[in-house]
Amino acid sequence: MAEIQASIEINAPLDKVWNIVSDLDSEPKFWKGTKEVRNISKEGNTVNREVTIAFKDSKCMQIVTIYPKEKIHVQFTKGIINGTKTVSIYSQGDKTKIDAVWDIKLSGMMGMFTGMIKKHIQSGTEQALQSIKEEIER
Repeated sequence: MAEIQASIEINAPLDKVWNIVSDLDSEPKFWKGTKEVRNISKEGNTVNREVTIAFKDSKCMQIVTIYPKEKIHVQFTKGIINGTKTVSIYSQGDKTKIDAVWDIKLSGMMGMFTGMIKKHIQSGTEQALQSIKEEIER
């Protein structure tokens, strides 16, 4: 498994950051590796969805669990990626910190490319957090 971590501090209160981070439908706007999101079902704080990722336009199935004003946990259940992505937010006075942690590997024969993809996902995650920061601090 490849673990990827990135963090950023945003000059905004937690509620404002949560409103952007928890808008699952706008994920492709910030996360460039996510091309398209199609929600299949929603029950309580759990969303089943199909996501098209930039890597060969692959489709992945995900179960997304929302823990209000705390974190969003994504479990990849089917497709080229196996594992999880968790985006957590923490209030730090008048600022908010976002942590993104991936624990993933590519499935099947693609598993041998996990290391190569790790750098790409690390860069994409840092870029996504920076884009979220810029959107909020405008």
